[in-house]
Amino acid sequence: MPTISKASKDFFGPSYSVFVGRIGYPRVSIGPLAAVEQAPNIDNPKSWFGMEYSDVIHLRMMLLRSKHSENIHSSSRFVTENQELALASSPTDVEINFKKNPVYRVSFSDVLQPMGASASLLKMRLAGNPKIRKHVDRIVSDELKASQASLMLYGRGEDVYRITTILSSGALGMADRKKLVPTRWSITATDDTIFKEMVKKVKDFPSVNEFAVYSSKYLDNHFEILLMPGQWEYENFEAWAPGSFWSQNLKKTEILEEYEPYKGRTKYAELEGGGYYAARLGIIEGLFQLKRQARVVVFREVHEGYVVPLGVWVVRETVRNAFKNRPEKFETMGKALEHIGNKLRISVDEYAKNSRILKQRRLWDF
Repeated sequence: MPTISKASKDFFGPSYSVFVGRIGYPRVSIGPLAAVEQAPNIDNPKSWFGMEYSDVIHLRMMLLRSKHSENIHSSSRFVTENQELALASSPTDVEINFKKNPVYRVSFSDVLQPMGASASLLKMRLAGNPKIRKHVDRIVSDELKASQASLMLYGRGEDVYRITTILSSGALGMADRKKLVPTRWSITATDDTIFKEMVKKVKDFPSVNEFAVYSSKYLDNHFEILLMPGQWEYENFEAWAPGSFWSQNLKKTEILEEYEPYKGRTKYAELEGGGYYAARLGIIEGLFQLKRQARVVVFREVHEGYVVPLGVWVVRETVRNAFKNRPEKFETMGKALEHIGNKLRISVDEYAKNSRILKQRRLWDF
């Protein structure tokens, strides 16, 4: 890596975010994500859509992760300073001393974004004053549940990526219940919290009156999103092409399915994990913009080009992008599925065998 020579025991530079690990819970590692080289949008996945694989990885390799062990209920000065970094609207300079030189152990996750070198922290000092927006400071200071505060932040224009970091830092929640949340968990928690509030509003909207297909592709992730007349229902398919990194041992394509009825689901979507919740948030945001509700089926095919995972932001932003495109519209479900079948590798019949929504038959489907 071109930045590896710049990572030493002593560091001075901007902190763009905060990361909280999950290993050892309820004692976890927490520390700033500082940049060896400054770059715009280094911690803003919303701006990454369309970037090449190598550009995303190179951007993330510039981040230096500091690790210091704390109990999740800790209110130490170190924790509160990390919360200030998380709340800041712009990068804040930090001075960090590590126990040893940072080491690059590049790893990839289906939930988390890639990160660069990491090292155990000896001491840290804020070298600048974190600039926190007034509405953010006011919301965090109020006696609100973490879920309420997250919704208020989202309502004021803060995107899920910022809210995830703030929640993870332990800055949200009632005074006696605040705690650090591993970043991996805070991502899905934020997606789920915002969805549950938005879906209440979407259920009050009129139904779509035709069959619409929204499409989007990025990094060999292919999404076809089918909206059908009716009350809110959601079904998400994930399928991996044989021979790809994701399915090296498969002889044929495996299709995973998760479903949510009108009243919602009570169990975690174990088969698809964070990808299910990231896609669902993008869907509900799209329906909210349309001021419509619908029965929704998402077809996601992961092809050979998606060689290693980069995190669920890929799912979230690809679905968000789909609703920026003009949809194809059809009078019947059969014609809509025929259109989708021509764009996917796997036969629509294979999906239908595993589907709970596509097996339903209603008058307007014909």
